[in-house]
Amino acid sequence: MLKLLGKSSSINVRKVLWLCAEMQLAIEHEEWGTGFRSTQTAEFLALNPNAMVPVIQEGSFVLWESNTICRYLAGREGRVDLLPAMPAERARVEQWMDWQATELNNAWRYAFMSLVRKSPVHADAKSLSASVAEWNRHMAILDAQLAKTNAYAAGDGFTLADIVLGLSANRWLMTPMERPALPALAAWFERLCQRPAFLLHGKNGTP
Repeated sequence: MLKLLGKSSSINVRKVLWLCAEMQLAIEHEEWGTGFRSTQTAEFLALNPNAMVPVIQEGSFVLWESNTICRYLAGREGRVDLLPAMPAERARVEQWMDWQATELNNAWRYAFMSLVRKSPVHADAKSLSASVAEWNRHMAILDAQLAKTNAYAAGDGFTLADIVLGLSANRWLMTPMERPALPALAAWFERLCQRPAFLLHGKNGTP
């Protein structure tokens, strides 16, 4: 059976949990990370030298990096609705997944660590203000895309892009800070809230 290693509260683990729930894919889930089994052990480092979750394991096959895991699982299950087979359509989905992992994540990191994690090394007011502004700017980029599609991130249908971005949007909405009104994003988020798997693993009270 497919095994998933990583704590349930991790935003990146929740990507995989949400996807597995969408596909009704049975998994064995083990809690690893802060508060659970340490990712610094030799056992875990042999699976992922970065000491990060999630990790999936299927026999001798091991894979880490959450967005890559999502791509693999959708491909493994033949879910071309979630990850299209046609190159141009697939590239559109992967474009937004990669944007989430690089541009968007870099924008929110300081603000999240300051406002949610209360990190003492993220207490500089100027840096916090800059991070909040960048986070809001990037969410406005997503809002503009959703206004174009009037549906989902990569087009008319729900895809992997919506899973990774949906968790990012939930974090944005739950962080105590000033946010602009983004109507297309709000409508999309409501569409996501109609999905039981999102309510279970995305909009589940965890930023």
